[in-house]
Amino acid sequence: MAVMPGATAPPDRVPAAGRHAGVVFSDDREWAGHLCAFVRGGLERDEQVQYFADTTDPGRVLRTLTDAGIDAAAAVTRGQLSVSTAAQTYLAGAGFDPDEMIGLWYDALEAALARGHRGLRAIGEMAWGARDTAGADRLLEYELRIHHEVFARLPLTAWCFYDRRLLPDAQVRVLAGAHLSHRGETVADPALRVAPLAGRPGLLMSGSAGYDTRDTVAAAAAAVRGAPAQRMELDLSALRHLDAASLAALADAAAGRPGGPSLRIRQAPPSLRRLLELFPELGAAVEVVDR
Repeated sequence: MAVMPGATAPPDRVPAAGRHAGVVFSDDREWAGHLCAFVRGGLERDEQVQYFADTTDPGRVLRTLTDAGIDAAAAVTRGQLSVSTAAQTYLAGAGFDPDEMIGLWYDALEAALARGHRGLRAIGEMAWGARDTAGADRLLEYELRIHHEVFARLPLTAWCFYDRRLLPDAQVRVLAGAHLSHRGETVADPALRVAPLAGRPGLLMSGSAGYDTRDTVAAAAAAVRGAPAQRMELDLSALRHLDAASLAALADAAAGRPGGPSLRIRQAPPSLRRLLELFPELGAAVEVVDR
């Protein structure tokens, strides 16, 4: 697992919840509008701007910026703007690894500050998450973890681009729902939405967790188990249903965290309380609260 530096840069004045956005679009005009607004804002603020392309040709990104009146060539020359690919960033190793990617954000921010920039902003095309790519099944876990592990700590702004022409609607709903800030097209809530808690380390689960949402539950459990925060909170107040398999996955994730009772469960359903009573070894890592 990547080791985070002990000291980080002063936080940006924009709240962390607003600096990590899911951007949903379905045509090239919308893509270009989001791209140009994001890059122009970063260049004006003297931030370093990075674009991680997946299906888009990097040259097209630069041409689109130039056509919008942005001097992309000069920004590239002075090192303030770069366009690379997912294969060079997210997928540079044997497969996608959330821990490695979180560490890379710290390295990239340190490099940007060392060059005299005020911060870092990046756009990532996320269509690779729908392909049979090693580690793609950990994308939701990553989106759930980086709010607290990255954006709450660093002067970093990132927009995750979700092109509805390249991703199934169900996957777009789940991944967009994992962001606290949204731009572009509105999408319906998924059957089970999991999102970071805005003010403290933890997750909010809303909707219904069952057989059809087992992948989402698995990602939530992985985020609970992998988060480095000493304590995590799981807010289930908006959860209508949780089946036995989902209960077991979350309880097992809590038990897998180091230390004492490191997971606080808010508004736990009766079925979860019964499971914890039946298996005290799982309950040892959990604190259930009703308020």
